[in-house]
Amino acid sequence: MDYDKYAHEPFAVTVDLAVLTVAEGALYALLVERGQEPYAGRWALPGGFVHPDESAETAARRELAEETGLSDVSGLHLEQLRTYSEPGRDPRMRVVSVAFAALLPDPPEPHGGSDAAEARWVPYDKAGPLAFDHDRILADAHERVGAKLEYTCLATAFCPPEFTLGELQQVYETVWGATLDRPNFRRKVLATPGFVEAVPGAARLTGGRGKPAALYRAGPAAALHPPLLRPSPEGRPA
Repeated sequence: MDYDKYAHEPFAVTVDLAVLTVAEGALYALLVERGQEPYAGRWALPGGFVHPDESAETAARRELAEETGLSDVSGLHLEQLRTYSEPGRDPRMRVVSVAFAALLPDPPEPHGGSDAAEARWVPYDKAGPLAFDHDRILADAHERVGAKLEYTCLATAFCPPEFTLGELQQVYETVWGATLDRPNFRRKVLATPGFVEAVPGAARLTGGRGKPAALYRAGPAAALHPPLLRPSPEGRPA
C-alpha cells in the first residue's frame, strides 16, 4: 500500500533560541521585537521557520544571524533544549518548535533584521512577558544551564578565552543567584582534573591594590567529578 503524504494535517516546524550571557554581574537574554503579526511590537526570542532543505540547528544559526546580526560569533555554545509541541501555541497554525539554549561570552551589540524590528540584550529578570510561549522556553533554558553548571564545565562557555577564577565564580553566582565562598570555590575548581588550565605567566589586574589575578583557560574535561553543587535553598554557601 502506497503511503499518502496528504493523509495527515500539515504543520510547521520552527526554531527558537534562548541566548544568554553574563555581563557586569548580571544575566542577560537576547530578545527581538517582533515586526509582524502575530504579536507585532512584542518582545520574543529570536527564531523562525525551518526551511525544507535545512536542519533545525542550521535554521537556528541562520535565524540568529538574520534577526540579530550575530553571525559567526566566536565562542557561541549552542545546544538543543527541548521540543515544544502544545496545540495552540501559535495562533497562525499548528507549529512545533525545536528550542535551543545558547551561551555567549562578551557578546557584540545586536541589531534587528529580517522580521525583527529591533534586537537587544535585556536583563533576565526583566525579560517578559514575551510573545508565544517564550517565557516558558527562556525559563527552561535558565534552569537547564543552572543544572548543567553543577556537573559539567559549561560555565567556561560564558567566559572569554582567558579568565580569572573570580570571573568564573561570577558566572556561577549570576546564573544561580547565590553567593559562593571564594576560597572554597577556588579549591574545588583547582582540584577538579581538566576543569581549567593555568595560562603560564599570564595575570590581570582586577581592581584594588591586590596583586594581579592569575589567568586560566578552559581545560579538556567535559564533566565535573565530583560535581560543583549549588547552595542549598537555605542559602548555605557552596
